[in-house]
Amino acid sequence: MINADELIAIDIHTHAEEPCCGQRDDGYDEFQAGMAKYFRNPAGKDGMLPSVQQTAEYFRERKIGAVIFPVDAERETGFRRYSNEEVAEICAENSDILIPFASVDPWKGKAGIREIRRLCRDFGVYGFKFHPTMQGFWPNERQFYPIYEAIQDEGKIALFHTGQTGVGSGMPGGMGMRLKYSNPMAIDDVAADFPDLKIIMAHPAFPWQEEALAVCQHKPNVYIDLSGWSPKYFPEILVKYANSLITKKVLFGSDWPAITPDRWLSDFENAPFRDEVRPLILKDNARRLLNI
Repeated sequence: MINADELIAIDIHTHAEEPCCGQRDDGYDEFQAGMAKYFRNPAGKDGMLPSVQQTAEYFRERKIGAVIFPVDAERETGFRRYSNEEVAEICAENSDILIPFASVDPWKGKAGIREIRRLCRDFGVYGFKFHPTMQGFWPNERQFYPIYEAIQDEGKIALFHTGQTGVGSGMPGGMGMRLKYSNPMAIDDVAADFPDLKIIMAHPAFPWQEEALAVCQHKPNVYIDLSGWSPKYFPEILVKYANSLITKKVLFGSDWPAITPDRWLSDFENAPFRDEVRPLILKDNARRLLNI
């Protein structure tokens, strides 16, 4: 069981990237090469992605807890998803450092609801990752509300990608990814209609940063994670809000393996956050949200 007292930080946003079913699917190498170029990180280009077990070892060495999840986007991308059950089982074997989230494509409807309930009750997952651009859906469409209702009923967290994405960046047609789905204003509807559902909006939400901050400040059940960007590139208004109006609602996230915690934390030291806010971002806010 994770002991947060012994951790220096909790990374709320890490990925189980490598496919679970043997060799990579057609097009997956090109997809990962594009991601590597976007993030200026060689990981993923030539079969270099870390396994979940390797992720646990990396984070254990640094005394950083890690929320980890796959992304179920088979319908849109054609790439087989990493098994939610497999990720959760490896997390259970490394429960001192890994915190399991899962991912269910909201288009799965009733089958997705059954999967959500089973993952919560049988595998102890803490929350679910949604990627509106990668999964091709508007989060505030009513047909997906039963999915959120199930997560809310189970007392779990919904984490939504917001803003631009490295997925498909620079590829023909952006690999078919449509950025519009990840406008954070769609999350405002979800937060209003599910006030007991804890929601994390992932990433500085370029080009909708002010919209994301407005939703986070206005809705008590909404948080923001700072993954996917080096802190030295954070918009000034994001830092300003983190230092004032939303000090208890901002979370450290790296976006591992695209960005390493080593890089993120090094740049965070030189970013203009108030000293009293830093421990909230690094661990305290996540610990309260995750109830650990």
